Amino acid sequence: MEAMIEAKGLGHTYKGGHTALDDVDLALGTGLFGLLGPNGAGKSTLMRIICTLLVPTRGTVTVGGHDVTRERRQVREMIGYLPQEFGAWRNHRAEEVLDTLARLSGMSNRRTRRARVAETLEMVGLADVADRKVKKLSGGMVRRLGVAQALVHEPQVLIVDEPTVGLDPEERMRFRQVMGRLGRDRTILLSTHIVADLGGGCQDMALLDAGRVVFQGAPAQLLAQAQGKVFELTASAEQAAQVESDYEIVSRTSTADGVALRGVTANGLPEGGVAVESPTLEEAYLTFMAARGRSEAARQDEDQAQS
Repeated sequence: MEAMIEAKGLGHTYKGGHTALDDVDLALGTGLFGLLGPNGAGKSTLMRIICTLLVPTRGTVTVGGHDVTRERRQVREMIGYLPQEFGAWRNHRAEEVLDTLARLSGMSNRRTRRARVAETLEMVGLADVADRKVKKLSGGMVRRLGVAQALVHEPQVLIVDEPTVGLDPEERMRFRQVMGRLGRDRTILLSTHIVADLGGGCQDMALLDAGRVVFQGAPAQLLAQAQGKVFELTASAEQAAQVESDYEIVSRTSTADGVALRGVTANGLPEGGVAVESPTLEEAYLTFMAARGRSEAARQDEDQAQS
């Protein structure tokens, strides 16, 4: 598949000496591409470089064949960007906000613009609340309005940063469905701490850790690496406490027989533990990070993102 976004030998060191990216190579084609990693891994730096908001200190990035440093205007015409914090005019109606932003993006023909605004609102599931003021929208609806503003000028590439922070489970599910539909005919780069955000539509993914790509491949490849490393165990409270101190625990449930644990391991199963036949993608991610000695940090980041 031809790459729409391609990074070669990409690196960035901030003034003060902190290296955020170190020799990153990535190639993204059509579809939903997930970018995972703990805080400080370099995800935001990578996305800012792709969006032409930050000049890399070494290496190159191209979008649709255009260099992000030398051909910023061409790159920006191809990209739609949804930042982590999307704000809109609270006293304006949703369609007014989108119409204004479409006009600012260069859509000067009123009839064409209004038709595109209506089409985009329908695409993200906001057609029924087009005349509702932003302050009356739920958090999830505001995030979908953010997606709409990133799509209204019909970009070939969509960059999405931490899309579901603060959303309830129902809105998170809706957002994943929207991303899955949109990824059928464009390139979407979705950066997140929450593995479930990727949903079933994710075709390719990369894990960043300390500025380096430590894994790139299909979710199925990451799941395959977790086989035999995710376990379930029912133990007494005393035994459970020992297991919890030695292993990364995904879930803990009190039962009539004691405590039911589900966890991941990088160094063999605990005594009495039974390997899970079908690990989740979240468990595969935690297993991979556990092998790097980073699972606890990754877990804390994910908990913070969901709080």
